[in-house]
Amino acid sequence: MNLHTLTIAQAKDLLDKKEISSVELTRAFLDRIDKYDNTISAFITVDPDLALEQAQQADRIIAKGENQAFTGIPVALKDVLCTKGVKTTCASKILENFVPQYDATVVEKFKAQHAVLIGKANMDEFAMGSSTENSAFFVTRNPWNTDYVPGGSSGGSAAAVAARFCSGAVGTDTGGSIRQPASHCGVVGLKPTYGRVSRFGVVAYASSLDQVGPITRDVTDTAMMLNLMGGHDPKDSTSSPEQMPDFLKGIALFKEQGLSGMTAGIPKEFSSLDGIDPDVKKMFENARKTLEGLGVDIKEISLPHTNYAVAAYYIIAPCEASANLARFDGVRYGLRDMDANDIMEMYKKTKSKGFGLEVQRRIIIGTYSLSSGYYDAYYGRASQVRALIMDDFKRAFESCDIILSPVAPTPAFKIGEKIEDPLTMYLSDIFTLSCNLAGVPGISVPAGISSTGLPMGLQMMARHFDEMSLIRAGYGFEQAVTKHPEFPEL
Repeated sequence: MNLHTLTIAQAKDLLDKKEISSVELTRAFLDRIDKYDNTISAFITVDPDLALEQAQQADRIIAKGENQAFTGIPVALKDVLCTKGVKTTCASKILENFVPQYDATVVEKFKAQHAVLIGKANMDEFAMGSSTENSAFFVTRNPWNTDYVPGGSSGGSAAAVAARFCSGAVGTDTGGSIRQPASHCGVVGLKPTYGRVSRFGVVAYASSLDQVGPITRDVTDTAMMLNLMGGHDPKDSTSSPEQMPDFLKGIALFKEQGLSGMTAGIPKEFSSLDGIDPDVKKMFENARKTLEGLGVDIKEISLPHTNYAVAAYYIIAPCEASANLARFDGVRYGLRDMDANDIMEMYKKTKSKGFGLEVQRRIIIGTYSLSSGYYDAYYGRASQVRALIMDDFKRAFESCDIILSPVAPTPAFKIGEKIEDPLTMYLSDIFTLSCNLAGVPGISVPAGISSTGLPMGLQMMARHFDEMSLIRAGYGFEQAVTKHPEFPEL
């Protein structure tokens, strides 16, 4: 049995029956990481001894019959989540040797169920990027074709799941950073409603946009991970007290009722956007027909302020980033330039040496936009546009249950193709940004293969706290589409 091919649900079933052990499962993934990750570069940190120690503890729990949903399941964490005693770098030189003294709430939840935390995944530095080329350490490659990017900023997490280095992974999504790499790597990625999952212990990029979510092999595994990760956290002031349902019921609902009675909206504004790859258009049309065949009523809707989403996002996110990253000053923790003659020089040299070019670019944009005389013209106006976008979604959901779009305008692009053109890179998130600005949940489900042999994803968005509809529709769609072939062995 190839243990690395098991989904979370399959692995849990075999662990519960004691037909496999967590140690065996963990070793299978560690062997695969050892064999292939020198090519993929999905992980910044892997501690095999710690992972096997956790697996041994999980097996003891299972032997006592005290196992829970994730006991013994190997999971990867994006390296933006604090892990007590294990480096958390945010893929930045400024935090290259930072070891937190506490766990993020999401990490605590996995530990409480005795999951195996197999490694910390690579990412764009401080989650700023769409390709994982902005990591300070190395570029992660797409397991489907290593000449191509895996997407970003959670590219390491998505690549780790696609390459079968772990059962599932945790990512964060500020403007598409779970859904876009999931689409490019042919896996499932869900951005929950803002506030559904605690951000405590997650190094902030843009606090009003960041959300933690799962990246998995299939929708069933996504529902399982969201069940564990979600819920109110008093340590996070933005955490919602909204009741947590059992998201596996969304799958049961599909099995009982299918998708009949559901209505899906397609924004007319998306059809007029420039730069959409023909393969993506074809995939989206096929996905629409598939959902219609499942009984979904498809209708045209309007999100009239969609064209302003990219501009609004790239004011709001850098403004919040400039405030959040001000704390990395070389005084309290992280990198410190030791050659400076005074404190101001130390500040300047520390930040110049510690932050990469994309992070510096966004800090400068944000600081400028928040400066005296420019706040109202930039951040204030972008916030007004954000309110209009939220209203657009509210009106749209009065007549539909889910909204459909591609995840990205193109399949994965070649490494180096867009890195020198930030504006073109920013447009890779054109379909995903509005979801974050509005705070609604969104999911990427594999929907086809491009003419270049790379995966493409379908995006579904739903009302606030209605991830259940995404699980139901995503599972139904997943069952209807042709299963993707495994990526070629490396």
